[in-house]
Amino acid sequence: MNYVGRFAPSPTGLLHFGSLLAALASYLDARANDGDWLLRIEDLDPPREHAGACASFPTTLEAFGLYWDGELTYQSERHAYYQDALQRLLENGDAYRCGCSRKQLLERSGSTVYDGYCIEKSPSPDKDTAIRVRCPDTATRFLDLIQGPQTFDLPNTAGDFVVFRKDGLFAYQLAVVVDDYLQGITHVVRGSDLLPETPKQIHLQDLLGIDPPRYAHIPVAANSDGQKLSKQTYATALNLEHPVPQLIEALHFLNQSPDPALVDACVDELLKWAVTNWKMEQVAPVLQQIRTS
Repeated sequence: MNYVGRFAPSPTGLLHFGSLLAALASYLDARANDGDWLLRIEDLDPPREHAGACASFPTTLEAFGLYWDGELTYQSERHAYYQDALQRLLENGDAYRCGCSRKQLLERSGSTVYDGYCIEKSPSPDKDTAIRVRCPDTATRFLDLIQGPQTFDLPNTAGDFVVFRKDGLFAYQLAVVVDDYLQGITHVVRGSDLLPETPKQIHLQDLLGIDPPRYAHIPVAANSDGQKLSKQTYATALNLEHPVPQLIEALHFLNQSPDPALVDACVDELLKWAVTNWKMEQVAPVLQQIRTS
């Protein structure tokens, strides 16, 4: 099977160092395995989009020498595929309409884990509702290529989760599963902040008859307050004028030990070294350092 990886940023802000870590790790793993690396813009939530972010992503990646294969794709252009998958889940009885708000759920149970209220008391047909997927009865287990064996009890930690929002937008969980399938993604290398979402995606893949890709979740970078670098924590955008120092910093974070002489290299030379010397197994010790620091 040909390796197919991807980088899939959401346009809620400009790419920052945390974004670079995910892009670089997924790129290096794809290239080191003679695979393809795709770029997908996950523009599912227009109200949260940052003006100019979509247009900036290709330019930023090119400045860092991270060139993708095939066409750039946008989730906003693929709603028909998500609707087909949603309809299949409903017809098979794997999903149901839900009119509950987060506030109502907290008032009823004191928890955000869904209590199944709308399974017993279906909302009115003329009411705008979300659509939830029924959780599996058993634990979800998978082997993460960096984090190791994983076990998640979805019924008690998440409950039946939303795949279509009350405001008429498709949820990330459904879209990412459909897109990874349609694009033939075999390996997903991304930040460990998305690790808790993986069992939901594996469950959806099972319901839709899709073979799951292999998952590898890299450690995430944090700011001085210990918060994950993100658009929400106002992470500094990448500097397109000086990509090499930032790439070297990212390689050190991923425990790849770049040759000190590469500080004077151009982007292409640095990435050629990084692909040739990429070792995913060296990323795992970073996790232990973070956990004990």
